Amino acid sequence: MKKKLAVLTGAGISAESGLKTFRDSDGLWMGYNIEEVATPRAFNKDPKLVLDFYNMRRKDVAAASPNVAHIGLAQLEKYFDVTIITQNIDDLHERGGSTKVIHLHGEIFKMRGEKDENKIYEIRSDINVGDMAEDGSQLRPHIVWFEEPVPKIVDAMKIMSLADIFVLVGSSLQVYPAAGLVDYVPHHVPKYIIDKKIPYSSTPTNFFFIEKTATEGVEELKKILLG
Repeated sequence: MKKKLAVLTGAGISAESGLKTFRDSDGLWMGYNIEEVATPRAFNKDPKLVLDFYNMRRKDVAAASPNVAHIGLAQLEKYFDVTIITQNIDDLHERGGSTKVIHLHGEIFKMRGEKDENKIYEIRSDINVGDMAEDGSQLRPHIVWFEEPVPKIVDAMKIMSLADIFVLVGSSLQVYPAAGLVDYVPHHVPKYIIDKKIPYSSTPTNFFFIEKTATEGVEELKKILLG
């Protein structure tokens, strides 16, 4: 039986593939206030603005490629039972070779109607105002916006609670409920934190810090885990 390796990833791992982090130092995302493009209220107020924003993000992701951090985590599947839990809406983990990925905040290449969140469609092009789901409601990105519940969080909690090893890559742990997932990892389990700037001010038991970029840090992690 392979040990269960639970990996929580954030924007830092995709940043090295050229995708902008969710919040830059100026508090904006691609020049937009979060409230303008990432809440249900924003979509109700100006659906075209929101759809155009995510259409741009979809093009950005399509043009990006997985980096050695994505690929390195996928390679660990040879030795561990790896589950990736990501806060990212891109598909770079899948394209990097990972076979078990949970997207907490949705996926940019999927869409759904406003009414039925369980009827999900693939989308590679643009979503426009007037594009309707089968039930007649406006199509929207399959993204979990602020002020919306995070359905996958329950699955993620279970994965964390059963982990034999935990790894955090490229997340500042500022966005909840994802930030609280580390609390579900058993106390005795080794926890590896990979980030350019470690988001902890203390060093609790069984935490191991790799203060490097995602690409450099995952390479070091592989050496540690594989000996």
